[in-house]
This record gives sequence, structure tokens and C-alpha cells, in this order.
Amino acid sequence: MNSTQNFKTTVDVRSIVPRERHPLIFGSFDALSAGEALLLVNDHDPKPLFYQFQAESKGEFTWDYLESGPDVWQVRIGKPAADKTAAPVGGCGCSH
Repeated sequence: MNSTQNFKTTVDVRSIVPRERHPLIFGSFDALSAGEALLLVNDHDPKPLFYQFQAESKGEFTWDYLESGPDVWQVRIGKPAADKTAAPVGGCGCSH
């Protein structure tokens, strides 16, 4: 992981009971301002969370894997800067 990354907060959910993880993560994301990001630390690939973000945040987020297992996953989840429009995550960003 790049140690020069800046995050408003780190959300380490490895010791949090599963049913409380997503509400905690979304609450932390909602507290971000445009251009800020949080660092998610998890004990498994948070791909289901990615799909939930797609459904609930309407593509207005960024998602960057910084570490991908096998024991720890770290993901930078951010809100795009106010002066930039986020391209759909996983998309090409073009208008077709």
C-alpha cells in the first residue's frame, strides 16, 4: 500500500460483527466531503459491498483495491471532488 495516501478515516471491520459492518461503512462514507476518502480494512474481499455501493450511491463513489488478500483486503473508497463527475465504477466513462 502506498503510505502517502491520505484518508479521512480508517474503517477496520475485522473485529466488527458482520451485521454491523455495512451500516458502519456507509455511515463513514456519508460523513466524507467531496474529494475525501476512507480506508476500508477487511478480512475478505468486500465485493458484495461494492455492489451495494453501486446500487445505493448511484456511481458517485470511487473504489480502489490497495491490498487484495489472502488475509487482508484494503480498499480506498472515496467521494469524487465536487468539480469532477465520477465515471461509473468499472465503466469506461464514455456516453454510449
